[in-house]
Amino acid sequence: MRNTISIRLLLPVALVVALFLTGCATGWRNVHPYRGKTASYRPQATMTVKKMGYTIQVGAFTKVENAARLTKKLEGQGLDAFYFTHRAGLYKVRFGDYPTLTKARTEAIRLREKGMISDYYVVSPSQYTISNSAMLALGGEELRGAIVSTANTYIGLPYQWGGCAINGPVDCSGLVMAVYQLNGLSVPRTSEEQFLSGVPIDRESIQKGDLVFFSTNGDGRVSHVGIYSGDGRFIHAPGTGKTICEESLSRTYYSERFIGACTFLR
Repeated sequence: MRNTISIRLLLPVALVVALFLTGCATGWRNVHPYRGKTASYRPQATMTVKKMGYTIQVGAFTKVENAARLTKKLEGQGLDAFYFTHRAGLYKVRFGDYPTLTKARTEAIRLREKGMISDYYVVSPSQYTISNSAMLALGGEELRGAIVSTANTYIGLPYQWGGCAINGPVDCSGLVMAVYQLNGLSVPRTSEEQFLSGVPIDRESIQKGDLVFFSTNGDGRVSHVGIYSGDGRFIHAPGTGKTICEESLSRTYYSERFIGACTFLR
């Protein structure tokens, strides 16, 4: 009889404990969706990347702030835009990804009539690094080198307007988008989309041009991305008030917040 009473008393307690633990476990999964999991857990095993079509190039600014201002205006029109350093130290802006030359020109004319842009130039797919088939035939080493070289041209430029989301001309994921597009590859816009769309790789397998991801918001979610430049270093847009720079993966801040890596270069 005494044992029966004890069991009856313990059952509600056990049920409460079980519910509590289940709730904690569920909350942990929601708050920390990647932590403790290997790179191969991701549901997508194939890359979401394609070669760029035709894109529109505008501007020739001596001040990077003017290029950034135009980039922001174009993003306000729902366009994926970015600025970059062109020859002779000028800053230019590119936007869009159009399947045909006619569609690119039609969009450029529409924006010019609205007063958004003035003179423009349409960049054809044949002008990108990736259009050279030898870049892929040699294991992608030249392409990887070109991506890192392009990323290096952004070092020292100011981080413009906002955090790592679609709210600024060069945020962390916008830098990745810009560098890849300048070499002829289209990748997703946000850091989390980039993380989930690339082929996952282990930290020991990261090569030049691959992407490295971090959880900098303290919630376990991907919130920051950089481009691996070799020798344990990466190039990224670190935050408002700072310039784009190169950092070490072994630096405590980034090492503790490292979430994973992926590649679009296979």
